[in-house]
Amino acid sequence: MDSAALRENDAEKTPEFPIPAGCFAERVTSVKHYTDNLFAFRITRPQSFRFRSGEFVMIGLPNAEKPVFRAYSIASPAWDEEVEFFSIKVPDGPLTQHLQKIQPGDTVLMRQKSTGTLVNDALTPAKNLYMISTGTGIAPFASLIRDPETYEKFDNIILTHTCRDVAELEYGKELVTALKDDPLIGELVQGRLTHFTSTTRETSSVMGRITTLIENGELFKALGTEPFDRENDRVMICGSMAMLKDVKALVEKAGLEEGSNAEPADFVVERAFVG
Repeated sequence: MDSAALRENDAEKTPEFPIPAGCFAERVTSVKHYTDNLFAFRITRPQSFRFRSGEFVMIGLPNAEKPVFRAYSIASPAWDEEVEFFSIKVPDGPLTQHLQKIQPGDTVLMRQKSTGTLVNDALTPAKNLYMISTGTGIAPFASLIRDPETYEKFDNIILTHTCRDVAELEYGKELVTALKDDPLIGELVQGRLTHFTSTTRETSSVMGRITTLIENGELFKALGTEPFDRENDRVMICGSMAMLKDVKALVEKAGLEEGSNAEPADFVVERAFVG
């Protein structure tokens, strides 16, 4: 494509509406659809944008005078040159019905400030860090398992991911496999990162809600570990509302206390959702 055609192509992708104050307008660099319900995409990263691995940010599209914004966990680590997201597709979702159609070159709006509770700073050091996720709740953990700081603070990282169907687990499997050859943290990951998956609808090697697998001990049996213990374990939780509530109750029953950025402790829960 010659330079004139490239300029014409860029002009076609120019947002129709003005960029709201306090927003970055970033270009989509890649899009990958995993299932009819899930996709991941990456955008350019503004030089001034800083975030901690595990945080979320508000994103939207320049398709209205007052665009719809939703909270999205950042799936890329803090050192990445781009910003990655993992999203569901909701046919009538105010944002996702449009977001799922984006292509490389399109514009995505991103607020300038990130926040969130699923950060290493909110937990005290320990032997094991459990990252409990369902669906797109794996996104903040996709960021954290690629951050060297996580391996400095915890000896063993256990990432659990539960979805309805096997295909919905592919994003996480692809990510963990690629980590072994990552030039920055490949060596850190060896023998220290465990990826545990289960399904709730389609038949797979491990089936059941993660809450059930924790409660009946099947998770710990499969991992060769002991049940949650405050001295050795820290827990991060992200996913459906029902799962958050149930796993929170289970870790509290085990004696773990909820932490925050202000007061680090034993477990943290992310309550920001996409729609």
